Amino acid sequence: MLTTTAIADVRRREFARLDEAGEVYLDFTGSALAPASCLAGVDAAGIFGNPHSSHRASRRSTAVMDDARAAVLAHFGVDASTHDVCFTANATAALKLVGESYPFDEGRGLVLSADNHNSVNGIREFARRAGATTTVLPVDAALRLGNPSQGIRLPKSDHGHAPGGLLAYPAQSNFSGVLHPLALVDEAHAAGLDVLLDAAAYASAHALDLATCEADFVAVSFYKMFGWPTGVGALIARHAALDRLRRPWFAGGTVEFVSVANDRHGPRRGHERFEDGTPNFLALADIPRGLEWMASLGVDAIAAHVDAMTSTLIDALSRLRRANGAPAVVIYGPATTEGRGGTVAFNVLDGHARVAPYEAVETALSDQGVFVRGGCFCNPGASEAAFGFDPARTSHCLAALDGDFSIPRFAACLGVDAVVGALRASVGVPTNTHDIDRLIAAIRAIL
Repeated sequence: MLTTTAIADVRRREFARLDEAGEVYLDFTGSALAPASCLAGVDAAGIFGNPHSSHRASRRSTAVMDDARAAVLAHFGVDASTHDVCFTANATAALKLVGESYPFDEGRGLVLSADNHNSVNGIREFARRAGATTTVLPVDAALRLGNPSQGIRLPKSDHGHAPGGLLAYPAQSNFSGVLHPLALVDEAHAAGLDVLLDAAAYASAHALDLATCEADFVAVSFYKMFGWPTGVGALIARHAALDRLRRPWFAGGTVEFVSVANDRHGPRRGHERFEDGTPNFLALADIPRGLEWMASLGVDAIAAHVDAMTSTLIDALSRLRRANGAPAVVIYGPATTEGRGGTVAFNVLDGHARVAPYEAVETALSDQGVFVRGGCFCNPGASEAAFGFDPARTSHCLAALDGDFSIPRFAACLGVDAVVGALRASVGVPTNTHDIDRLIAAIRAIL
């Protein structure tokens, strides 16, 4: 574990701007803060050209990309003999790449966990367009997947064919911080499913060995791991899985040839078939530096520190009381750090035990220099479960709004006590107990 002294040293060297500004940053699930040493950028003396060429400046950029690709594979415990890395604009683009290219049909459906970021939920539109069915794995009261093994046992088709398709779920919930079981990957394979694992939240503070966890596709964003570079993500895929994808279009850099006169094209192999246009080759130079920085601290040590800070945060929030002794906060998801990451969703309660408007609380905290996230965090499934939405009432309200959707109108339709959003505090490498004390003091000031 990173000791208190070690964290203080890292914070002083890499994140001095936090204390200089007197601000508390608790939105690491939204974006990590980049350590100062990772912001040096590409060597200013270098001359780097578009990698889709063969001159020396172009080859320098290609070498940068190759180094980044190798560093990513090594960080996740594999190499180019089994896996490939397709660089994308972010994790969302990586997820979309799989969704638009996966061979969905009437016999190959989609299985989604109810707890998913909308960037995963959106894949259902590709499945629907192909005539595939979508199955949803529900979550329980603690926002964990309830009996997912049963949910992935799909029935045989009407023609007697064995089930198949794609399971897509997050290794860590971006709403509640719940760590969903990686063992589900092997169970899905046994049921005939490919697996798309959303590791955007998980990879920032947990080691993910893809030689052991054999997910077919894994999506990550580097700014969520170490804060920089923004605008770069990746799809890490097994060779065989990548070969099963069928792109619905082609673009510059993804084809060997195109003939307009003959209406033909020939796609490239591997990652080159999926990296549309010119990659962000200068930003890719920062990826090995960021991964080296994580390795220098030790990913297991980062995980232990995040776990300790999360425990402190949950305990402090749970002990908050109003003047009459009633709880001042409701926490969504597990009440301990067992099986959860460094993300805590909560709401502040008023004197009548009703949830205070999250927008007002978020603004009041921000005014005190304490930054947490407010809303549903692009995760409607976990939100609906956490806030106890009645499906029939929700359906009625969505229909009544008739496309003119707004949070206030939706909340008014649901009822006076409806909860439509929450606050999310999430911790990272530079987080210390002083940050959590500041958050608690700020909430007390609101109370």
